[in-house]
Amino acid sequence: MKIIYACYGGAHTSVTCAAIHLGMLPDDRVPGSRDFYSIPFYDKMPNAQLGTPRFMGIDTMGWEIYVMGMGGDRKLVTTAIYSILREYGLDENKFFIVNALVTLSPITSVGGFCSRKLNLVGLGRPLTIYGIRQTYYVFVDIVKRTKQKQQAYIKAMYSNV
Repeated sequence: MKIIYACYGGAHTSVTCAAIHLGMLPDDRVPGSRDFYSIPFYDKMPNAQLGTPRFMGIDTMGWEIYVMGMGGDRKLVTTAIYSILREYGLDENKFFIVNALVTLSPITSVGGFCSRKLNLVGLGRPLTIYGIRQTYYVFVDIVKRTKQKQQAYIKAMYSNV
C-alpha cells in the first residue's frame, strides 16, 4: 500500500503531512522552527522532480509514504495516475493520493516562491516554516483523515476475507 501526499511543488505542505504521518513531526503540538530543518525534502524538492513521487518512509502499518509535487494540474495528474494504474491492471485502491495543498498562509506562498523560484533559500525557507506553523493543525487534520481512511481500508479488506 502506498500513500502519496501531493501539493504544488512537493516541498512544503506534502512534506509536512508526510512527516506528521511518519512521526517525524508531532501531531499534538506545533513543532519548533528547527524541527523542520531535519525533515527530508523540506524545501528541497527540485523543480525537475515535479510529478515524481519521492519516498519518505514506511509508517507503523507498513505502508510506504511518498511526497509529490503536481504543479498547477493536480486534478489532471491524479486522473492520469489512476488511469495508468487501471491500464496496467494494478489495484488503484492500493494507492491513496492525498491532496496536501490547502489554503496556505500568504507567508508560506511568498516563502516558497522566494526559496524555490528565486533561490533565496535563506529568506524563503524561514518564511515557509513560519507560515506552515501558523496553520499546522490543518495538516494534522489531513493526516488524521488519511489514517482513518487507512483504517477503513484495512477493516474492509479483513471483512472480505
